[in-house]
Amino acid sequence: MKTRPAGIGNVNADWMGSLPSKLSAMPLKHLAVPGSHDSFTFWVDVHAPVGPDQKAYVKYLATMFSVLAKKVMVKWSMTQNLTFKEQLDAGIRYFDLRVSSKPGESGNEIYFIHGLFGHKVSDGLLEINSFLSRHRKEIVFLDFNHYYAMDLEHHVYLISMLQEVFGSKLCNNCAVEGITLDYLWQKKYQVIVFYHHPSAQDIPVMWPGNKIPAPWANTTEPKKLTQFLETTLRERAKDGSFHVSQAILTPRVNTVAKGLVWGLRNYLVERNLPTIMSWVEAQRPGMDGVNIITSDFVELTDFANIVIKLNNLLLSEQDHKQR
Repeated sequence: MKTRPAGIGNVNADWMGSLPSKLSAMPLKHLAVPGSHDSFTFWVDVHAPVGPDQKAYVKYLATMFSVLAKKVMVKWSMTQNLTFKEQLDAGIRYFDLRVSSKPGESGNEIYFIHGLFGHKVSDGLLEINSFLSRHRKEIVFLDFNHYYAMDLEHHVYLISMLQEVFGSKLCNNCAVEGITLDYLWQKKYQVIVFYHHPSAQDIPVMWPGNKIPAPWANTTEPKKLTQFLETTLRERAKDGSFHVSQAILTPRVNTVAKGLVWGLRNYLVERNLPTIMSWVEAQRPGMDGVNIITSDFVELTDFANIVIKLNNLLLSEQDHKQR
């Protein structure tokens, strides 16, 4: 029998709904929530043109070597292996989303992107929505933070698609401090959408990007990464926003050259996971602690479980206070 990697299966499909009432009454910004970085890259289309998010030299290589270059790019642009449903079942509740139109394509279709084009956004949203309809107490953060080759009409199309797909599940932009699971359950809200673009600023169900800062270390060195995560947590805004700790290493051009043969997963992520995961395991949620933590290849470790279990520390803290 083939065993499935850790963290797959639907062990965490209802983790929010199963939290003790002490935690569901706490502001969501104080809970530990697992997220995935570049969440939609589990499938990329090697036959589509290279994405407009890429630098000129990458586009040049891709035109020169076409499918071969793109296969190399796949090794570097796939940061997740699990589909949306699999990530949701595994407990991931924050999604980092980068989107693009396809230059030259008629109509306003929008695709997920990271170097190469992925699925249509509409397919991904429908998959999330069907999960949420089956798991009524689970809440997701959808963070649309990079847009490529998109005009105003593309934004209008995407924003109306979000409203159509999720409807009354969308939570209105309001004070972050008031957002608890109890509040969301009572209102039957399940989706908080962050839309980092001015075209959404007058739409009540689109939250501005400044309510979910996600400082990025941009380093290949695990030690620098953990120092950066510590510093940015200490500087975390006391009120007014959620907070994303991006526990990820970023390839550089020379890293890509060295690691061409192996790809991001083998070259950068797997070798450094122990350092990153021991940092994650040492965190505490709560007032000055972690909130959302994102990682690459969330299935390589017990990442989601480890983050979710950090919430138990909030329970023992409360017990101490009451003694």
